[in-house]
Amino acid sequence: MEERLLRIAERLAERYRVEYFDIRISRAGLTSISLQNDRLEELSSNVEMGIGVRAFKSSWGFSSANDLSRAEEVIKIAIKIASLSSGSSRIYLGDPVRDDVEILGRKKVSEVDLEDKLSLVRGAGSSLEGDSIKNRSVHYDDSVNEQVFINSLGSEIRTVVSRVRLSISATAHSAGEMQQYWKVFGGVGGFEMVEEVDLSHWGPFVAGKAMELLKAASPPSGEFKVLMDPELTGVFIHEALGHAVEADSVKNGESILAGKLGEKIAVDGLTVVDDPTLPGKFGSYPYDDEGVKAKRVEIIKDGVLREYLTDRETSAVLGLEPNGHGRAQSYAHQPLVRMSNTYVEPGDWSFDEMVEELRNGLYMIGDKGGEVDIASGTFTFGAKEGYLVENGRITKHLRDVSLSGGILDVLRNVMAVGRDVRVEFPGYCGKGQWVPVDDGGPHLLTKATVGGLK
Repeated sequence: MEERLLRIAERLAERYRVEYFDIRISRAGLTSISLQNDRLEELSSNVEMGIGVRAFKSSWGFSSANDLSRAEEVIKIAIKIASLSSGSSRIYLGDPVRDDVEILGRKKVSEVDLEDKLSLVRGAGSSLEGDSIKNRSVHYDDSVNEQVFINSLGSEIRTVVSRVRLSISATAHSAGEMQQYWKVFGGVGGFEMVEEVDLSHWGPFVAGKAMELLKAASPPSGEFKVLMDPELTGVFIHEALGHAVEADSVKNGESILAGKLGEKIAVDGLTVVDDPTLPGKFGSYPYDDEGVKAKRVEIIKDGVLREYLTDRETSAVLGLEPNGHGRAQSYAHQPLVRMSNTYVEPGDWSFDEMVEELRNGLYMIGDKGGEVDIASGTFTFGAKEGYLVENGRITKHLRDVSLSGGILDVLRNVMAVGRDVRVEFPGYCGKGQWVPVDDGGPHLLTKATVGGLK
């Protein structure tokens, strides 16, 4: 079928003088299970198929359908849209790529019975017990996405990628107070990625944290030295820095980091990477959705802004190399510049040395969501919990803690980078579309504004 569609697209592209097109044919198997306390909220197993076609003639045309019998119509619509659109953009046109890659893990999710997946979810729910725990929530999902990519350059790439994710959450109530804690596991691979999670440890840990937070104190407010744990370091780097170096925002003049390549924007010793080639991480992939091979990108190297994340269009417009960061949620979406696995590289500080260096301030742990404005360079994030640090000792437990500041101020105020890197916080990044990502880093000591979430 691919060969026939390619011939049709080539004929239409010549007729409408379109300089480039690509075709993505996708077949995705999806399983989703949700448990609320002991009640099964969702149990679904679906197969989604479809085709998405892009064409370029100074600007993009795009069309998609969930019915492969409409493939010829989709190709024609995309090419006609491109031919009728007015624009002055450019795209990168490179050598053709031919490859076939499968990443399915040791225990293929397609070969695991639905009953076994449900049993895992029920076991995870049972592990979240506690006197004050009033709500236990577990969600499991897996996907196997087979995609065939062909384009007018002669590329033909088949990829099959399996992803698995398990989240557990506990909510504690007491005396009118409510606190929630959660933990997420997963990555690119097979069922072993969640089957090997030690739920006898993590279930009581999550439930215990939710109950402990009921007794925690509110944080002080003001500017403090702050020690971020690997999870909070990851969300800071993803949200505050990562989105600002996505080259579509740079191209449109919407990023505070536009025009700053080669400038020193952080302290010596701080290196930030986005790497879709990391084995097993949730944001990993072999090729992006434009048929460009995934590539490790050093965003910041020793404090200097080295690279933006690019796709075919932004790399051509900005005069940069494409680095494989054009990603789409599905065949029905056009690729956008997106992150993959974004993290801070290790430094040489131990945790104890960093607490001693902090002396008086806050230790903040985990990600509780937030907001960032990449145009002004400001952010606000919540942490799952925090601790007061007094005279180099961790003391009072804190809850409802927020962290805010300017992106560049925080990067320039980094005082120590830990050696304990963790990139194991699988999630989804929304930018009009949802794509799987991961992030992390080591403990990071900096200065920022702290406040309460209430």
